[in-house]
Amino acid sequence: MSTHLTALTAAVAKGLGRGGRDTPDGRHGKDGRHGKDGRHGKDGNHGKGGRERRKLSYPVILLIIAGALLVLSTLQWYTGARDLTSSGQYGGALVAAVPIGLAGLGGLWAERAGVINIGLEGMMMMGTFCAGWAGWQYGPWAAALAGVIGGLLGGLVHAVATVTFGVDHIISGVAINILALGVTQYLAKLLFGAEGSAAAAAGGNDKQSPPMEDMSSFSVPWLSDWLGRVEKDGLFLVSDTAGILRGLTTNVSWLILIAALMFVGTFFVLWRSSFGLRLRSCGENPVAAESLGVNVYLYKYAALLVSGGLAGLGGAFMAVGVHMYSDGQTGGRGYIGLATMIFGNWRPGGVAMGAGLFGFMDSLQLRGGGDTVHGLLLLAVVLLVGVALWRLRVANRRTAAISAVFALLLVLWYAFTDTVPREFVEATPYVATLLVLALAAQRLRAPKAIGRTYQKGQGK
Repeated sequence: MSTHLTALTAAVAKGLGRGGRDTPDGRHGKDGRHGKDGRHGKDGNHGKGGRERRKLSYPVILLIIAGALLVLSTLQWYTGARDLTSSGQYGGALVAAVPIGLAGLGGLWAERAGVINIGLEGMMMMGTFCAGWAGWQYGPWAAALAGVIGGLLGGLVHAVATVTFGVDHIISGVAINILALGVTQYLAKLLFGAEGSAAAAAGGNDKQSPPMEDMSSFSVPWLSDWLGRVEKDGLFLVSDTAGILRGLTTNVSWLILIAALMFVGTFFVLWRSSFGLRLRSCGENPVAAESLGVNVYLYKYAALLVSGGLAGLGGAFMAVGVHMYSDGQTGGRGYIGLATMIFGNWRPGGVAMGAGLFGFMDSLQLRGGGDTVHGLLLLAVVLLVGVALWRLRVANRRTAAISAVFALLLVLWYAFTDTVPREFVEATPYVATLLVLALAAQRLRAPKAIGRTYQKGQGK
């Protein structure tokens, strides 16, 4: 067993090495990014004696968090936009982040196994519908389970199409999204809106299911109340930090706790187990994996079923949160989840961070945060100035100049306005998606064999 796992690790490394990123001997490849001597390459990014990029240590991460809190507190003090650090804003952001994060986590499972899953949106639709159907009859926990099953069905369809029949991954995903939209609308009319049916009598119609019971929530004992008192004191930084923490510890749905456990479990399963190593090898080098005895089809099927189940759970969370299924409920969150997965570099921690960012923006539009978005313009200025200085440091004057120009435009926008239009507030989640992907594109590394059609027997 240990010999096979060692060989499989080498196979994954071989998949990395073919793209010139990393080679099995631990040195870097031939694409000019890093030289054979372990130093940096000739593309102008780093000199010969440049050091390897190191992972962030925990003290550095804590310093970054402290710096972010200081910046937010300063912005809140200067602009007067209280929602920048209010408990209500962060409680709403947590709720908005969960379905996006679960969709992104589902995409991570699929793409780590080498299958592109554009169909996350459709799987979320199936989750919301199944949750609405089961929830009004059997309660919110049955709704969550039914949502997972609905997503699993979508993942199974995608697996049959892409793995067994070799259909292009993008085409299959788009087809699932279209199919899910049509199926849920048809079944809603049939099951919820039929005249004389029990569902119609309970309040259902062609566009929504009857209401379901509320799912209980919890607050951290003593801590939540104490944080609420500190938040009201109005102390710089201290009250702002208390407001953020109170939003994350008050009236928390049990499904949020389950979602958090899904992130932790994904990390340990995919990066700390032999099962995860085999699954990731299917996304890096399936030919080598099969030659070592890995059933590539089986692992791709398993990954897509988990992917669909997680997306379905995200859809169920939305239905449970508003106590019903309604047409168009997902609102493109499956696509934003896909962007979150890319921004997170196919890692659970990165997906969680991206979901938090997009959840924060989504919460702004739900709370009508025109003043808050107006204050965030200054935060964007700070970030753009930082990007400009960093680009100047690596002799990329063009990008630095563009960043500086945009920073100046945002300063003028902030100086000559008191708020931002409601329409722009509603678009902030999607604007943030585009900006984050544009800034993160240069450091991403997708699984090597992602999107490739694999036929059984190629590794024999």
